[in-house]
Amino acid sequence: MHPLRLIAGIACLVSVLLDAFETVILPRRATGHFRLTRFFYWLTWRPWRWAASHVRHARKRETMLSFYGPLSLVFLIATWAAALVFGFGLIYFAFPAPFIDPRGLARPLLTDLYASGTTLFTLGLGDVVPRELVIRGLMVLESGVGLGFVALVIGYFPVLYGAFSRREVNIALLDARAGSPPTAFELIRRHSFEGGGMALITLLAEWERWSAELLESHISYPLLCLFRSQHTSQSWLSSLTAILDTCALLIASVQEQNARQAQLTFAMARHALVDIAQILSTKPAANLPDRLPPERFSMIYDELCRMGVRVCRDEHSMERLKELRGLYEGYAQALSRYMAMPLPPFFLEHPKKDNWMTVAKVRANAEASTTIPQDYDEHIF
Repeated sequence: MHPLRLIAGIACLVSVLLDAFETVILPRRATGHFRLTRFFYWLTWRPWRWAASHVRHARKRETMLSFYGPLSLVFLIATWAAALVFGFGLIYFAFPAPFIDPRGLARPLLTDLYASGTTLFTLGLGDVVPRELVIRGLMVLESGVGLGFVALVIGYFPVLYGAFSRREVNIALLDARAGSPPTAFELIRRHSFEGGGMALITLLAEWERWSAELLESHISYPLLCLFRSQHTSQSWLSSLTAILDTCALLIASVQEQNARQAQLTFAMARHALVDIAQILSTKPAANLPDRLPPERFSMIYDELCRMGVRVCRDEHSMERLKELRGLYEGYAQALSRYMAMPLPPFFLEHPKKDNWMTVAKVRANAEASTTIPQDYDEHIF
């Protein structure tokens, strides 16, 4: 027996099984810097992102980036399977002539890897026969690991795509409420109607829960961070940032009763953003362009006042808003660079036309053309 080969094979198996357990089963953040999954994504994501950055057409570039999440999941599972075959093959290779090979190959390692592969995937060809009882027991163990591995993969996909689907529902709903891409100003503007304050409170409460679900699912399955939304102008990061921008504006500058809910939503959304940034090992960015320069800040406040929103326009309002932005913008910018997801602005001077604007225009025309006939009472019956 060769002890070094045995130790290397056992170490390979333990590392792969532990990595799969932490990635798929463990419902909390996995610790440890030398993990196979971490190395796999470090090795593949950056070249993929670099290649996508050279695609000029925006929609094709986004399509290429959207392929990475599902494809990486498939190749990660294939990498786990290959590592399991290699680990068991090294264990077999540690024993002298563990198999009877009718072909009499002079390269025993290839025979051991072949026996490991046929056993893990339960082919059961029977052309390579174990010599000793220990090898037979190892082959039975490897067959059990193979069956468990298949069951793990079958159970992993529905959970992952279920969490992705739940995440995307609120992102799609935000399109009609905050524009595309979503902006804080547009979200407040579309809730400036009578009774809109209560509707905005309800919306922020929903996004507080959404942020908590995002935190729970993306800590357990960090791969979801790389799953992109259906449309080019939408992403979980831009939506989360737009909600944080809205809450920051409401807390720092708006005199409304929804400031309490804005504080709760801000705390939960920032918690999710910071924890996800830590999971992906992205440090807060610094010395980046200001997303809200003073002239744009004044423009937003002028528009809010014109719409009848009660704002606290004192000399310290911009400082309060800047202080709140400093709590999350660095993490958002770092994640934006890492995942190639652009952040939304606070205000769009020329917003893109979306479904809500089309419906609102039709409704405005209907209200403008509605007249009550003078003889209305005579024709009731």
